[in-house]
Amino acid sequence: MKLSLAMTGCCYPIKDAKDQKGLLSKPRRNRGCTDILVFLVFVFFICGLIFLGAFSISKGDPFRLVYGTDSFGNTCDEDNSKRAITGVSYSGRNLKGRPYLFFMNIKEPDSSMRICVNKCPENDILTPRELYDFSQQTGSLLCRYDLDLSVYVTANGSLQGPCPVLPIHKSESLLNWCIPRDMVEIDGWQENNIANNVIAYINKSNVFQKVLRDLYASWTVLTALCFLAVAFSILMVLLIRFLASVIIWLILTLAVLASMAGSAFIWWTFISNKNKLDMEETLRVPLLEVDINSENSFLLFSVVSTVLTIILLLILVAMRKRISHVVLLLKEAGSCVSELPLLLLQPLWTLLLLIMFFVYWVTVLAYLSTSETPTVNEHSYVMFTKHETITYFWWYHLVGLIWVSEYIINCQSFVISGAVARWYFTRDKSQLGFPILGTIGRLIVFHQGSVAFGSLLTLVKLPKMMLLFITKKLKSCDNCCAQGCAQGCCCWCVEKCLRYINTYAYCVVAISGKNFCTSAKKSYYILVSNTFKLSAMNSVCHLVMLITKVAVMAATTAVSVIWFKSQEDLHFYAIPVLVVAVFSYYIAHCFLSVYQLIIDALMLCYCEDRDMNDGSLERPFCGSKGFMIHMAECSQAFNDLVRSQQRSSSEPESEPAQV
Repeated sequence: MKLSLAMTGCCYPIKDAKDQKGLLSKPRRNRGCTDILVFLVFVFFICGLIFLGAFSISKGDPFRLVYGTDSFGNTCDEDNSKRAITGVSYSGRNLKGRPYLFFMNIKEPDSSMRICVNKCPENDILTPRELYDFSQQTGSLLCRYDLDLSVYVTANGSLQGPCPVLPIHKSESLLNWCIPRDMVEIDGWQENNIANNVIAYINKSNVFQKVLRDLYASWTVLTALCFLAVAFSILMVLLIRFLASVIIWLILTLAVLASMAGSAFIWWTFISNKNKLDMEETLRVPLLEVDINSENSFLLFSVVSTVLTIILLLILVAMRKRISHVVLLLKEAGSCVSELPLLLLQPLWTLLLLIMFFVYWVTVLAYLSTSETPTVNEHSYVMFTKHETITYFWWYHLVGLIWVSEYIINCQSFVISGAVARWYFTRDKSQLGFPILGTIGRLIVFHQGSVAFGSLLTLVKLPKMMLLFITKKLKSCDNCCAQGCAQGCCCWCVEKCLRYINTYAYCVVAISGKNFCTSAKKSYYILVSNTFKLSAMNSVCHLVMLITKVAVMAATTAVSVIWFKSQEDLHFYAIPVLVVAVFSYYIAHCFLSVYQLIIDALMLCYCEDRDMNDGSLERPFCGSKGFMIHMAECSQAFNDLVRSQQRSSSEPESEPAQV
């Protein structure tokens, strides 16, 4: 019966909060596997991801996104001998060294034959002799693959080949396509809207193809910027460890300045891009959709960064009196790190696993986006159409990104929380042993199901916030119907399930050996019974850590904007900038969450210590004397601050009553 209850979720009731006491006071040594059903579901889900990867790799070709395909289904700059399409002439060609796509008649790109070439024409080609000379000198053959160079002088040029329509205008590579330079300056092009047709053909191509090309072209810079984020994160960790009393205010000040400077710089980037496009539009130059999307993206980035900066300033003003107390907690966390220094190595393993998973996920994404079926159109040219089931695979792949990445991060949370909790409740530190290795072993053997269960936290955060808001509004309503609704399904779900889901559960799982739901309930009751002592201080600690992560992200993103803005070959560099922002935040989270998790675990252990012990000789506290004094001072200071704020807020209302 107990097993069935433990595996059904967080919905079975606990009659009294007193039933929750004592789960942490004696670390459990004899434990069993927890949340087995969820672990099996997670294993089957991973098998599904592996199957999806195998399917995508067998059906897709990511180089089609980078280099494109010719009219016969061949991918440029690739050996297509193993991907020959049955019944299609000239399919299965080895096109290594031919990365550019050339149109036989660029004026009609939709129906023109396309071939892969070594080099785009650098000068105008007006006659067959000039075509022959160019191909002989550069080795870039501009006629159909089966045509020998010796017949270039006499071959006919047409929309369907075998040779291109003359004249051929000097071209440059745009998205690996040979596109004529200064199209609006070519006689007759502007009047016939031919330039607009070319731009429209480029614009209707795969958006993901354009994005991936920019990512592929800038992957070395992206890697360097990720290492820069690692350096920034390590620097922040060291500064917090050794200069906590000074660095907190310095970090907050720099974060505000960096946010303001970053917002101003992003606005400047948007304005400069807008002015450039406005000038081209004035000159009647056709605009690429990627350039327009880039302008709109930077407008969105500018607005979001400005709003976040304003919110950051308001939060700091509101909580400025409480931030000084965080220094004491960071010092205690630093003393824990000094006794368990290997805690600082956990982010390295987490980051390594995240990088490996992200590389795999992006690789499968590239293959999945090109898992298409070749079809032949009316011109006997190959077109690629998507499978009908690909849409469902996209969603499955997206859920896999969230669940697995959260699982990796939560494994770090489990290890750090468990090691800190065991260190805290071990009175004789000489008997501590190897708490980190012990926690890793317990994670692997017993509690992977609980971590997988908790990793679904991200998927229910939004429903949790919505249901909590609805519950609060319904319970505060005087209407009888609304009161009845408050007792309905939504409120029941909040009361019985969602309210217990919190990241403190990992600490309880690690130390007590209980399943995730029981541990989540235990941590929830500790939070409720110590509202002022835990919630207020913890919110400030989380705020400081969040601001530090944002500072790392802002600094790295600013460097990326400066760099990518100078790269003229990138057309939609807003996406690489966004990738840098996301990755730098994840990297900062991996490193700085060490202190956040240590503080969470220490505060949870402190509250349980206070509930189970009274400091007497019979029941001494497990925490150090200095830590207990610091926590008592902090909690008293927070309580005094809250009372003073309540009195000051009630004074304006009491004065009219006295009159």
